[in-house]
Amino acid sequence: MTKHIIPLAALAAALLSGCGKTDNQNPTLKIGISIPAADHGWTGGVVYHANEVKKEIEAANPDVRVIVSTAVSSADQVDRVENLLVQGINALVILPHEPEPLSRVCADAVKKGVKLIIVDRNIASRSQDLLVAGDNTGFGRVSGEAIAKEMGGAGTIVMMEGVLCDVNTLRVEAFKKAIADYPDIKIIDSGVAEWNTEKGLKLMENFLQKHPKIDCVWTGDDDVSIGALKSIAESGRTDIKMCIGGAGSKLMIKRVMDGDPLVRFTVTYPPAMIAVGAREALKILRGETPASDTIIIPAEVVDQSNAAKFYIPDSVY
Repeated sequence: MTKHIIPLAALAAALLSGCGKTDNQNPTLKIGISIPAADHGWTGGVVYHANEVKKEIEAANPDVRVIVSTAVSSADQVDRVENLLVQGINALVILPHEPEPLSRVCADAVKKGVKLIIVDRNIASRSQDLLVAGDNTGFGRVSGEAIAKEMGGAGTIVMMEGVLCDVNTLRVEAFKKAIADYPDIKIIDSGVAEWNTEKGLKLMENFLQKHPKIDCVWTGDDDVSIGALKSIAESGRTDIKMCIGGAGSKLMIKRVMDGDPLVRFTVTYPPAMIAVGAREALKILRGETPASDTIIIPAEVVDQSNAAKFYIPDSVY
């Protein structure tokens, strides 16, 4: 498998391209974008960037129509993808709610001759023309390395996992591997928070009841950190020295900028990757062959030294 890496700066620049208005009433090409509904911050960012790239592509290409479809569950997403196929899309750009339930309908799309671009969470059949994803292994590794450094190589960690899929597995395994290099750091508990604020709060309450001393919480997600931090604050506990998430939300980046002692850094995982997928879909429909079968967007540590570069006050996420 060959991989092409797109830096975050290129993502930001690309979002500024394309302006003006066109009417796309009689398109010769249709691109369907299927994504989860905005049920938390990161998916809110995905929805935002999907609609922005729709405007960008349609403004620059009068013969192209982009249809953005959001779904509240895997079953709903299957139904909505089937509806996109009925509408005669030529390319499907999909960020699956869950990989397994969406595998069949994605395979059906390929059988119909639809170009398939998978974003973020790979499907079981691996039948896509292109995968666009964040560097999940890098996300877990750099998180673990940065936490270990901040902890001085010793202490205890509780860990919150996301939705059980390949994204979560890659992050968690890389995190554990990084921490394993520090024998005086122990992961004393873990649980599933599904990248959800409320579940992060409840899981943190459980950890606080079970463990009289915790040095660090790795939530693996900035939305989960919001819940965990609320639980920590309400408990009055002072033993916890860090609560570290990831995805680079503006809320957490601002806390890093302001010197929050618990949020010393975060790690990027840009929702703008959905826009990359849509642009690549158009290139494929125009006859371009991708330089590789996978585009990886690297994970970067955001701390006080560089937080201002990543902070966008008017962004959705």
